[in-house]
Amino acid sequence: MRVEVWSDVVCPWCYVGKRRFERALTTWRAEGGADVEIVWRPFQLDPNTPNDGAPMPDALAAKFGGMRAAEQAMTQVSGVAAGEGLEYRLADAVQANTFDAHRVIARAYEQGGAELQGAVQERLFRAHFCEAEHIGDPEVLARLAGEAGMDDVASALTDEVLAERVRAELAEGLAIGVRSVPTFVVGRKGVSGAQEPDVLLELLRAG
Repeated sequence: MRVEVWSDVVCPWCYVGKRRFERALTTWRAEGGADVEIVWRPFQLDPNTPNDGAPMPDALAAKFGGMRAAEQAMTQVSGVAAGEGLEYRLADAVQANTFDAHRVIARAYEQGGAELQGAVQERLFRAHFCEAEHIGDPEVLARLAGEAGMDDVASALTDEVLAERVRAELAEGLAIGVRSVPTFVVGRKGVSGAQEPDVLLELLRAG
């Protein structure tokens, strides 16, 4: 069974959703469910985000109408993330455009299939949310992906054929109705949002 997960590396709910889906998978496997291949697909919350490493709280304040609202949003999602064992450092996080990160994630699948791609996705999530790394910086991306097991990361950032494929996948997500992430898709069925594990388990059972 293939599960496609449309997500953005700077989406805090996507990392929460990943953890919840992993819990659903544990139950699925305990029930004797079929093998699952998880393929990560690209989505950009804001394709026009500057890749400047500016403080994330400032960007959120502009989005939510002030620093107080931004802090409330960060506190809320950080509390939910903590319940999944994730220690977010959103006050220290930096702004990044994620297009290059999606290129690296796509190349990871080419190099090592779903296992390597999942490892790279996890490393980038952790770097952005828990370590305040600038995942839009090419050198940082190369180091993080290398830590996850990738080779020749630099070529992914200069490969225009790969870039066009990522653009096509971004367009495909919009075409099939992905408007918020994470979105989990099995066949023709999908679930949006960082749903509880039981909801995601039902998606697997329906697939």
